[in-house]
Amino acid sequence: MLNPAISYTRITRVQDTIVTATEDALAAEEPLEIQLIYGSLADRQQQSISVTMRTPGQDPELATGFLYTEGIIRSEKDIKAICSDSDVTNIIQVSLHEHVVPVLKTAQRNFVSNAGCGMCGKTDLSAIYTPVAAPAPTQPVAAWSADLIHRLPDILRDQQQLFDDTGGIHAAALFDQSSALLLMREDIGRHNAVDKLIGAALQQQLFPMQSYLLLLSGRAGFELIQKAAMAGIKVIAAVGAPSGMAVKMAHEWDITLIGFLRQQRFNIYSGEHRIAIASPTYQK
Repeated sequence: MLNPAISYTRITRVQDTIVTATEDALAAEEPLEIQLIYGSLADRQQQSISVTMRTPGQDPELATGFLYTEGIIRSEKDIKAICSDSDVTNIIQVSLHEHVVPVLKTAQRNFVSNAGCGMCGKTDLSAIYTPVAAPAPTQPVAAWSADLIHRLPDILRDQQQLFDDTGGIHAAALFDQSSALLLMREDIGRHNAVDKLIGAALQQQLFPMQSYLLLLSGRAGFELIQKAAMAGIKVIAAVGAPSGMAVKMAHEWDITLIGFLRQQRFNIYSGEHRIAIASPTYQK
């Protein structure tokens, strides 16, 4: 059975002076329209909420995570049913329970996003920010061991089958403090990978998420920090660099943000108190 996340194309490969006609595997990129159905039985309404370019696969998770991280729904329990023939039509319909009133003021932004940008289609500055509620109090979480954090990229990399096949895909992973990989999702759009991950966590009832670490295979942009904040995640590590806005909002939302996690090193940009370093040696 063909993997819908992969497309194939004929290429001409050139190595030095050797020219070979062969086939190459690419990360698939297709549009997905998310439609929302809500309202009383006597007045059901249907609204197109978003069109995003994504890698096909886990579309119900993507839709669930997107609606949650954009503040349109408050819980996976708001969802009555998800109807998807997205492999055929690239449309997924999310039906809410009759008593649920979605927060649609954010949906008036006319979401249209490409694979590289989770903020595209938002038409004014105020639309960029999704209100992040303070998480409910939980039991204190022990500090994360730096030695454990160093190991996480290799654990993730071993599971990135789509990256192995295509070389052009982002990953988001959820770890606990024993270094167990709880969830991993891949997508051509880094924001989609995070939405798929959070949607899966909602569906698998892994909330609350304050005791987990979110690992990003690339850079940490503002929109990814905001999505994690909506889910209550308090520790984020990225293999790549964070943006200035990502660091600013991590401070504001009390999130520990790590960047450049590779080759036994990392930078802590905020929330250093959640990281435990054995026998640290401080240098000026």
